[in-house]
Order: sequence, then C-alpha cells, then structure tokens
Amino acid sequence: MPIYAYRCDECGFAKDVLQKISDPVLTVCPHCGKSAFKKQVTAAGFQLKGTGWYATDFRGGTPPATGTATGPVEKPAAAPAAAAASAAPAASSPPAASDSKS
Repeated sequence: MPIYAYRCDECGFAKDVLQKISDPVLTVCPHCGKSAFKKQVTAAGFQLKGTGWYATDFRGGTPPATGTATGPVEKPAAAPAAAAASAAPAASSPPAASDSKS
C-alpha cells in the first residue's frame, strides 16, 4: 500500500498515512478538526539506476555481450625473429605444394 503525505492548510499539521488506493481522501485535520487537510504531491521513494531494466535481465543462461572489455587489454609481444622472417623475401623458399585435386 502506498504512503500518502497530508498537510493542513489552516494549522500546518503534517502526517504520512498508509492507505489503499481505493480509500477515500482524508479531508478533516486530526489536529485542529477543520476540513483543510489536503494530500501533498511527493517524490517517489526509490530510484532506478543503470542502463535499463528488460525482461531478459533476470533469466538464466549466459549474460548478453555488452561490447566493452572487462579487464585490461594487453598487446601480444611480437617476437623479433618472427618479425624478421616475415620481412624476408619469399623467393628463396620453394613453392608450396597444393593438396587440391583437379
């Protein structure tokens, strides 16, 4: 059940009341007895934070990919010998044999 805030315009008495939505609005101030008790507009008591709430957020299975890295990204260290071998001309090596059948 929601909690509604009420305040009297005559005496300034304020009170929070736990009521059903179907309950009638209170109009008589319990402090002074005048019919100046009015419901106030208040902010919600919770906040939704984050990127959003979806129907698939709490289902079993693997979590969806977010597109962001989860840890530090390390560059692979290039071996100096491998870099020199790839820079050498390929003409000195024999041509590779093809396994495909015609």
